[in-house]
Amino acid sequence: MRKKIQFIDRLRLGLAVSVAKSVTFLVRLLRLGAASVLPGSIARRIEPRLLQLLSQQVKNGVILIAGTNGKTTTALLLCTILERKGYRIAHNSTGANLENGLMTALIENTNLVGTLDVDYAILEVDENIVPKVLTPLQPQIILCLNLFRDQLDRYGEVDTISKRWTKVISTLPAETVVIPNADDPTLSYLGQQLPQRVLFFGLNEPKHYLEAIPHAVDSIYCPRCGHSLDYQGVYLSHLGDFTCPSCGFSKSKPTLESREWQQILVGLYNKYNTLAAATAAIELGVDEATIRDTINNFQAAFGRAEDLVINGKRVRILLSKNPVGTNETIRVVTQSTDNTTLLVLNDRTPDGTDVSWIWDVDTEKLVERGGTLVVSGDRVYDMALRLRYSEKSTPTNLNLIVEEDLKQAIATALEHTPENETLHILPTYSAMLEVREVLTGRKIL
Repeated sequence: MRKKIQFIDRLRLGLAVSVAKSVTFLVRLLRLGAASVLPGSIARRIEPRLLQLLSQQVKNGVILIAGTNGKTTTALLLCTILERKGYRIAHNSTGANLENGLMTALIENTNLVGTLDVDYAILEVDENIVPKVLTPLQPQIILCLNLFRDQLDRYGEVDTISKRWTKVISTLPAETVVIPNADDPTLSYLGQQLPQRVLFFGLNEPKHYLEAIPHAVDSIYCPRCGHSLDYQGVYLSHLGDFTCPSCGFSKSKPTLESREWQQILVGLYNKYNTLAAATAAIELGVDEATIRDTINNFQAAFGRAEDLVINGKRVRILLSKNPVGTNETIRVVTQSTDNTTLLVLNDRTPDGTDVSWIWDVDTEKLVERGGTLVVSGDRVYDMALRLRYSEKSTPTNLNLIVEEDLKQAIATALEHTPENETLHILPTYSAMLEVREVLTGRKIL
């Protein structure tokens, strides 16, 4: 909530913001990028408390969205809902979700002296920095989407992250509202331990159960006692309907009935994003009619089930950056009648330098259906090898094309895509940015 800033703090803040805005202008003038991180980094050196001083000016509060998958889509949907009600929003829409990116997003909405005039700040936050930013941000609402293994070289296992989240969230004011995923045992348990007001979101649709628990499952053990959980069924990875036969721990009851809410984007994972945003919007007092209408007319964020038309052909980009997310995008592909898929695997810092996770992906399902698979990226041969190992002894009509050059790979994939079909592209994060730059001729970051 908005607080008065002391005079000396105002001076330092004004200087930091002015310098940051100058940097933004120069970066964009010289076409060096979107200036989504550097301005915040420089401003932070001038005023270390920048995040706190800016966030406390937000009129109605900060909404923090954290989790492994779905942050960008959930944030954009909630932002769109609130904007339709006339609220002014600060949002890190480029997806820059580390500290400098959060600061830059807030600076973008200030005047030259550091006055921030917005109703809400919707900030998607990298799961690893949540403990560092909760205290300065003092969010009104915290959305906890999910926790999957992602970039183990940086984060470690999900239990470690969950314990850190619980420890710091429990110190926040009692009026803080926490909205965890009821279907994630780790987050369901987290919500049950907190002293704050807790709402849950999740699915209640057994028709969407998977036939079996996926190979890439992360956590099927009770977070309370460590015993194996009994699942009635799983929706994706370890998200599902569960109970513990040992201590009685069970799934928390979602606030909304999922069967009453439609989704517009492909993939069951987007149903979770829809329910998370809707639960938060209702908590903020938005009427259901506005929420439902926004959902029905919503367009995906860049690279997240984003549809483009390139040279008269349909292209769908499905960000695939970890085992669970990639298994879900493969499910989208295999449920379609389209026959051409491009996989792009990079191992840069935004992707995680350890690509061993591809061996936890159920690529067998993609290979079994046949068609044309084009492979590219920094680790093109790792992915090609994974696909070869996915082949069974029985021959399939698979056409595997390995192409180191990304532009050529995209061109080849488009050539193999019939006019009446969609080319599905499954890239890691940095690869997604490169793919979009090739397809649209412009950079995102």
